[in-house]
Amino acid sequence: MDASESRAAGGSTRENETPHGTEDALQRETASAVEDIAVCSLEEALERRHSVRSYSDRRIEGPTLTALQAEIDACNREGDLRIQLALDEPRAFGGSVMARYGSFRNVRNYVALVGKKADDLDERVGYYGERIVLAAQRLGLNTCWVALTFSKRHVRRLVGPDEKLVCVLSIGYGDTQGKPRKSKALEDVCAASGPLPAWFERGVRAALLAPTAMNQQKFRFELQPDGTTVRATTSGGAYTAVDLGIAKYHFEIGTGTRDSAPN
Repeated sequence: MDASESRAAGGSTRENETPHGTEDALQRETASAVEDIAVCSLEEALERRHSVRSYSDRRIEGPTLTALQAEIDACNREGDLRIQLALDEPRAFGGSVMARYGSFRNVRNYVALVGKKADDLDERVGYYGERIVLAAQRLGLNTCWVALTFSKRHVRRLVGPDEKLVCVLSIGYGDTQGKPRKSKALEDVCAASGPLPAWFERGVRAALLAPTAMNQQKFRFELQPDGTTVRATTSGGAYTAVDLGIAKYHFEIGTGTRDSAPN
């Protein structure tokens, strides 16, 4: 089983690290940028967000673009990543046979999820990429996680030495709002030695709303005997480390605090 810290951003010193007071101010500014124009709460975004593969010609601009970029910048700082937003750049999807196979239409914007090569990179990309996904949903935008069905040749120009392109997010104003997908039952993805505490159940139910590769949902949350520690694992497979990072972020939203973040 593969398990790692969801709060991978904490603890170590990084090149893009800022003084604590400055970091707090930046976090407040980023939150305000989204909150000021959000169309729904973060919890509502969990329920409303579905994968969208077909987009209108409407441009991402003005306060929406400012808030979206602020969230990307915050995720890069906190997650030690180099995520990049590409606007009005249709080549990654428009001329790709793989994109047609994935049923994508009129994708003109995407987010390249890039970071320095590291053992925990995929999970960090999942965690912070989903932060961007849900912020986008709150801003009235639509998204889709994309691992294979795009032209990597056109996106690799954004990747530097010793970096890895993990996957991308298509982003824009969708032609539809997508639709819900089937999900595993609660008992299939969690375990505890006794009755499930309400906060733990809320976290797992939120995790079940997380997008995963091929809808695999191979994550599992286990409440440890002390009644407070949560261990999150995945049974392995393609992109399951990314999926685990996504699910961990959803779990934190469901519990309402990062203090219950799973290990």
